[in-house]
Amino acid sequence: MTQKKIALQLVDESLKELESAKGSVLSAIQKLQRAAGIVGEDDKKIWCSIQLGDPLYTTPLKELLSFLIEHNDPATKKYKEGLRRHEKILNELGLSHSIHYTNEELNVKANESGGGYLNIGFIEERYADLVRTKRGNDGTYYKNNLNNHINYVKKKAHELASQLFSQLKFSGTVSCCFDLLKSAVDDRLLDLNPVIAEQLMLAFKSVSSDKQEEWSHSLTTCRRLLEGLADELYPPSKERFNGRPVGQAQYVNRLWAFMDNSILSESNKELAKAHIDFLGSWLEKVNKLTNKGVHAELEQLEAVKSVFHTYLVVADILNYLKISSKKSSKPHIESASLDELEALLGINRSVAKEIVKVRATEGGLDIDSLSRVKGIGPKTIEKAKEVFELE
Repeated sequence: MTQKKIALQLVDESLKELESAKGSVLSAIQKLQRAAGIVGEDDKKIWCSIQLGDPLYTTPLKELLSFLIEHNDPATKKYKEGLRRHEKILNELGLSHSIHYTNEELNVKANESGGGYLNIGFIEERYADLVRTKRGNDGTYYKNNLNNHINYVKKKAHELASQLFSQLKFSGTVSCCFDLLKSAVDDRLLDLNPVIAEQLMLAFKSVSSDKQEEWSHSLTTCRRLLEGLADELYPPSKERFNGRPVGQAQYVNRLWAFMDNSILSESNKELAKAHIDFLGSWLEKVNKLTNKGVHAELEQLEAVKSVFHTYLVVADILNYLKISSKKSSKPHIESASLDELEALLGINRSVAKEIVKVRATEGGLDIDSLSRVKGIGPKTIEKAKEVFELE
């Protein structure tokens, strides 16, 4: 079982404890704390530690409470300086006002007869004893105050656990799936044709911009990379293919012809070709608008959709393509192929791909950007200076 699944199971069990009339708040907090620790949710983990009475956090929080009770005039210089001092101590421990010592939390913890900063398990026991003996208090702890404290912790824990559950169960699902697709397509395109791969990565970069001209550029880039892909897979011909012209300008038809030749299943073939037809006609239509200067018609969402569709189409194509590595000789690192980077720098294929990705993302490559690539050390930098021209 993966760490994420373990954390999700713990959060689910925590929520069940909190939602059950007979559930243990102590058990729920302990499970939430473990889950938060597994996935690195430090804020939630610390909040749980506070409810469990960890003196690392409760001691300075009690000191803050004492200070606030003693100095209740926020307008005085002494109050402001003292508050800053206490907040600095808490911040150094990783505590934030918005979650660990909100006004509501401080008000609940300030009530000693409700348990204060004691372990929530102890507070539950004291409350259960008073209920069982049918007493309102035992001279130190009061049933109503204990109950209010328990209800507050239960409510807050449920809020945090629900957030973590949603985060683990749903958040990032779509983006992670697209990241998976994007990475796979980028890698395979780099093997096929680094220039086309860089075009696609640059198109993706352009749609993230806040400039409208960049969105327009991404559409043009998508069309050009499809033209380049068509040149690579099905070179122009004066002959027709199934009645369709496949000359230089008919890049959609040439991709269509490649798919027709490469896919055995008729249903898969028709689906893939329909996707290419759709994307090709859509890009042509939008590009006509932008070429006429109708920029108001071009929204960022349209540009994003075009890039996403392009990735899907290219993924379809690459599924039916056997890629073989190519070699070329380009002395400048700005135009070096994967094979050159791999062979001349003495690095593996994955590191070479990362170099090309950085080159595409940052619009160039120099010593500084090269040194930030994972897997590139000082020796490789020195070698790069020897075998390539660098900016």
